[in-house]
Amino acid sequence: MEKGDIPEDANDHCPGPQSESAGKSDACEGCPNQQICATAPKGPDPDMVAIAERMATVKHKILVLSGKGGVGKSTFSAQLAFALAARDFQVGLLDIDMCGPSIPKMLGLEGHAIHQSNLGWSPVYVESNLGVMSIGFLLTDPDEAIIWKGPRKNGLIKQFVKDVYWGELDFLIVDAPPGTSDEHITIVQCLDASNVDGAIIVTTPQQVSLIDVKKEVNFCKKVGVKVLGVVENMSGLCQPITNFKFMKVTEDGEMKDVTEWISEYMKEKAPEMMNLIACSEVFDSSGGGALKMCKEMDLPFLGKVPLDPQLCKAAEEGRSCFADKDCVVSAPALQKIIDKLLETSGLSTLVSNGV
Repeated sequence: MEKGDIPEDANDHCPGPQSESAGKSDACEGCPNQQICATAPKGPDPDMVAIAERMATVKHKILVLSGKGGVGKSTFSAQLAFALAARDFQVGLLDIDMCGPSIPKMLGLEGHAIHQSNLGWSPVYVESNLGVMSIGFLLTDPDEAIIWKGPRKNGLIKQFVKDVYWGELDFLIVDAPPGTSDEHITIVQCLDASNVDGAIIVTTPQQVSLIDVKKEVNFCKKVGVKVLGVVENMSGLCQPITNFKFMKVTEDGEMKDVTEWISEYMKEKAPEMMNLIACSEVFDSSGGGALKMCKEMDLPFLGKVPLDPQLCKAAEEGRSCFADKDCVVSAPALQKIIDKLLETSGLSTLVSNGV
């Protein structure tokens, strides 16, 4: 174990051997390393210097967070990376969700492995200007369960930040797991010396998600991370009316598919309807959704992304929704959000060649 590293057999929420509270905090009770940590000399973590040097070539660092799982945070992270790369920025996407690394699939990189050079670990590249790093690239079996305690997960996150050679980047997007746990504290501590631009928080409209988002906002305030904005994902189901399947309940209570009949009827009787977009609420947004929450908490609201089956399909197939003509609902909504993010965060003046 190098100086400053957290031992693999340490308790959860270990403050770290170099912390002033090492061996003394409540989290240290019963740890086999408690006595060693309590008597060890304290000082600055030498790895932080190496991390700062590594991150010096990264202009902007953005965390993507969510209060709870299943809100589409990784989908947003992936499409944000695709969008920025399409604008000729140099982009890195770091997946620190140790237990559910979905980024490799969403970028079409399943089955790839990490390579090492004299400069460090090399990201896996989608395009020449879009590199990705994830624990998913380290697993020999994609179905393998990651059963790690906090210290081991935190150690790998630290290694990702310290040892991955990103080169010159305009943006490093960090896709974090849901919640406010060890991984979040570790990534903030690791990037603190190199200045994090802030965090984008992804939620869905219903109260059960917004309750957890408020906790995420408070976490950002406590650790000094600016909230760049909130995105309301799955904001109603929207898709072209021609993509819907129409069913009719028969007298026997069975469901009969009448899609073909409806389609032919619309073509003949109301052809102008063929170009309509149909929308329906999926989650209860009667409480005002993310927009109301942002007004109450004085947070930037970046916009809404509808629940679009075509976006879900693009994510499943590892494709950019912006290059997909079928994503007629979600792609424009995401583009507006990204435009607003760049403008309100003062990042719109960034030019990838540094001029």
